[in-house]
Amino acid sequence: MTDLIKENLDSKRALVLDGAMATELEKHGVDTSNDLWSATALINDPDAVKAVHTSYFEAGADITITDTYQANVEAFKKVGFTEDQSEKLITEAVRLALESRDDFYATLPTAERAKRALYPLVAGSVGPYGAYLADGSEYTGHYQLTNEAYQTFHQRRMRLMDEAGVDVFAFETQPNFEETKALADLLREKFSDRFAWLTFSIKDPEHLCDGTSLAKAVSYFEDNPQISAVGVNCTSMNLIEDSIKTIASNTNKPIIVYPNNGDIYDPKTKTWTPNPNATTFAELTPKWLAAGAKIVGGCCRTTPADIEQVAESVF
Repeated sequence: MTDLIKENLDSKRALVLDGAMATELEKHGVDTSNDLWSATALINDPDAVKAVHTSYFEAGADITITDTYQANVEAFKKVGFTEDQSEKLITEAVRLALESRDDFYATLPTAERAKRALYPLVAGSVGPYGAYLADGSEYTGHYQLTNEAYQTFHQRRMRLMDEAGVDVFAFETQPNFEETKALADLLREKFSDRFAWLTFSIKDPEHLCDGTSLAKAVSYFEDNPQISAVGVNCTSMNLIEDSIKTIASNTNKPIIVYPNNGDIYDPKTKTWTPNPNATTFAELTPKWLAAGAKIVGGCCRTTPADIEQVAESVF
């Protein structure tokens, strides 16, 4: 397959990514306070998932991420679904994102389409093993499996999304360096014609959550032709500019960043506290672009209004 991220960046100086799924689902009345998190909506309210995707395209997004971060066969089976039902829910997540993209762009005026990417993309979210544990370990990286075990865990979800038609994989919120190496090996061995971006979960601008040097982690993937972009996500907005500088010193790949909105998260209680001192995407996106970011969006607690600010900075 073609590296669509590269082709898009050949025609546009930077790409706009979407924002939070769970935050918007909650506005539709979906209860996400459980181990399945936003994937709950695939069971209870799939129309809300599609509506959230559409709201981000309307805000200016060039890329939307499937509602599969916490969606995997093992997680669905744990709450009572059969294996067949679990697989269908993952396929459904891709279908909803593709339908939203196709329906929106079919009616987009030509003048507006000229501001967008050549190929609006659907990225298949591949969250870390720690997300499945639902104990906050995606924010620490404090878990350890063999390379083979990581691949076994991720392969079925990736196969289902591949068959359903995602444009690219999103290896996102990755706190554990060994897991990212296993994902890259899996991509090469089982999905050799596919591309992915890789975004790390970090504790500061120089270290992954598991303590690995961010420079080391980024450098490891520099010569991997299937990794289209590298960066960070699900972290404080105030860490992004320095993180971009660290990444830019260690790669020639496009840099992707999508931080949280500034609210403070407690992984034990799974609750957020508003941050009265948080800055805005309108203020920070130009600085991130100047530092070298090529794909910018939002993660937890961000909204279509935030993504509209990103889009205005990019256009």
